[in-house]
Amino acid sequence: MIFDNKMTMAPVTEQQKPSEPPEHQKQQFGRVILMISNSVLPQEKLSPTPSSIDGMTAETETDMRNIGCNMIQTAGKLLRLPQVAMATSCVLFQRFFYSKSYVRYSFEHVAMACVCLASKIEESPRRPRDVINVFTHIKQVRQGRPIKPVVLDPEYIRLKNDIIKAERRVLKELGFCVHIKHPHKLIVMYLQLLSFESNHKFTQMSWNFMNDSLRTDCFVRHQPETVACACIYLSARKLNIPLPRKPYSWYELLGVDEDDIKECCYKIICLYQRKSVKQEELEKTVDKLKQIHDDKKKENKLLTGLTAVNSPASQPSSPHSKKDRKDDDRSRSRSLDRKKKKKTFKKERSPSSERDRSRDRKKLAKGGKRERDWSHSPIHKSRKNRSRSREKVSDRYRNERRSEKSDKSYSEKYKKGERLDRDYYRR
Repeated sequence: MIFDNKMTMAPVTEQQKPSEPPEHQKQQFGRVILMISNSVLPQEKLSPTPSSIDGMTAETETDMRNIGCNMIQTAGKLLRLPQVAMATSCVLFQRFFYSKSYVRYSFEHVAMACVCLASKIEESPRRPRDVINVFTHIKQVRQGRPIKPVVLDPEYIRLKNDIIKAERRVLKELGFCVHIKHPHKLIVMYLQLLSFESNHKFTQMSWNFMNDSLRTDCFVRHQPETVACACIYLSARKLNIPLPRKPYSWYELLGVDEDDIKECCYKIICLYQRKSVKQEELEKTVDKLKQIHDDKKKENKLLTGLTAVNSPASQPSSPHSKKDRKDDDRSRSRSLDRKKKKKTFKKERSPSSERDRSRDRKKLAKGGKRERDWSHSPIHKSRKNRSRSREKVSDRYRNERRSEKSDKSYSEKYKKGERLDRDYYRR
């Protein structure tokens, strides 16, 4: 706190000090540390990757990383994104697939999501529609297909929703820690320190090495200072430019270890020596692994279902439940038998009905009139010769007489003297 000269503070006596709670009552909270160094993953996460656990080889995984970052950089150029945004999206892509597998998530959807997210982080946002158009264009050119615009159909809407979901998943898996320190400025600063800022070829080559290193996992394994020193070291070796070694090495002055520089350089050189692999072949291998993963899932579900049937929870809790089940089965069988009997009764015709029908047919053939069968009619046999209109009149008369009787009984019931005395209600 800042106090003026005029203000005076009263001395705090021992009585005024607040009493501290005992140690067992103190609340202990976990610390949340958000630093730029968090982008470097620990060795535990780097050695058994989720893709290798799902059965993917190390070479296939490196090819997938290379192709994904290559697509991101090409899309960034077509979308006219700044270099920092492209670098951010590549680092996010690399970091995401160290926590999730290529077998379970589409690398294309994740690449598009990383481009959208990085463009927002670096304050140059692009629409998901533009990102989809650019990625489809790149795919059409690489596969040699005719270039066609994206149609706004249900498939496009589904793809757009998948990209938005993938963007959320990337944020969730990275813990919303998306701040990344890039070595672009560091290269320029280090070359100024080594008094090579006037050598444009040296600066440009080290910058190119740094852009190519985004396709590797150097940014996930090493600090940006190490990557910058490795790019300067490679370009100096390529151009035969000596770097200061005495009295101290130039990288020691910058606080970087030589072994880390050599490891980073080795990864960048291996990138140039790798054979180019087609995206279709990689997708086929990923599809095979997906099929194996799905089959394993189905087998596990079947096993869990069998264990659930044989588990003690599925067994009856009391001995009476078996008897109840038997009774239920008996009642069900009886009801089914009744239904079957009804159906057969309907299908079967009695011989008397068949005789009557044959008799009617003979009469009709001779020219006589057909007699009506009153066995199934709603009218009773006693009313055979009576007309329907007469029945309606009699029913109406009967109802009127009933209503008159009910009115009289109601009025007679509540005459004076017959109902309860009124004094009973005045109590």
